[in-house]
Amino acid sequence: MSLGFEGRDIISIKDFSKDEINYVFKVAKNMEPLAVKGSEMLRGKILATLFFEASTRTRLSFESAMHRLGGSTIGFAEAETASVKKGENLADTIRTVENYADVIAMRHPLEGAARLAAEFSKVPIINGGSGAEEHPTQALLDMYTMVKEKGKIEKLKIAFVGDLRYGRTVHSLAYALSLFDVELYLVSPETLRMRREVLQTIKERIPVTEKTSLERIVPLVDVLYVTRIQKERFPDLAEYAKVKGSYRIDLEALSEAKKDLIILHPLPRVDEIAPEVDDTPYARYFQQVRNGIVVRMALLALILGAVK
Repeated sequence: MSLGFEGRDIISIKDFSKDEINYVFKVAKNMEPLAVKGSEMLRGKILATLFFEASTRTRLSFESAMHRLGGSTIGFAEAETASVKKGENLADTIRTVENYADVIAMRHPLEGAARLAAEFSKVPIINGGSGAEEHPTQALLDMYTMVKEKGKIEKLKIAFVGDLRYGRTVHSLAYALSLFDVELYLVSPETLRMRREVLQTIKERIPVTEKTSLERIVPLVDVLYVTRIQKERFPDLAEYAKVKGSYRIDLEALSEAKKDLIILHPLPRVDEIAPEVDDTPYARYFQQVRNGIVVRMALLALILGAVK
């Protein structure tokens, strides 16, 4: 089965069909043993990681994935170390780096930056996060975690909790989940509601319930997807001060949860999940990190033509 991934840009999860998402999961499952023993399928290939904005998990996950497949990596972890500091524009950066690498994974603080990069690049661009807009590979690893932990995505009841306006991970995840038969609960402060364009799209496909309180939501759901309040995205820090700490998942909040509930978080967390939750059967956020490696291994292998 080939769905035409070779040479493809990964800019938005909206560019994926349901069949394509499921195929990525199939390839990711096949990558599980290779994540342990390694592979040479991308030997001689180079990944450039261009991170104009801070990242730990996404950048290191891409680099780890590339190394485990026998490839190598180059790049930078912050714009301060790149020629951007000297005034170079994004298009020129991309047209330079494409000469050094076979694929580029990038993160940028501005919305639309990844799509702009793809317009100028002769090599595939993978969006590792564009402003508050989207984070497609995070959505894929989140859903892959659901499949591994729950055995399916269909018929799940899923709650997003926290910053649904500025949190790019929930935008991509909402779009992707709306291709499946799920129910979605959106819990956020009024000022951090899901972006209108996302809501309009997903409400046409699946049942969506918006709430400002977690009360009576936790007992209903199979997956609790918690996000931090995105302080760095707020144009006014006074507004951030009003909503920080709006929700906190602790043992008391989980007292009526289903026994097989799983809690996911794209990380980093601040104070929205209490450390006491880490030792419960609900916590799956560090498994998410591991799953990110195999999902990104799958994407790199597909894009670079090592897997058809």
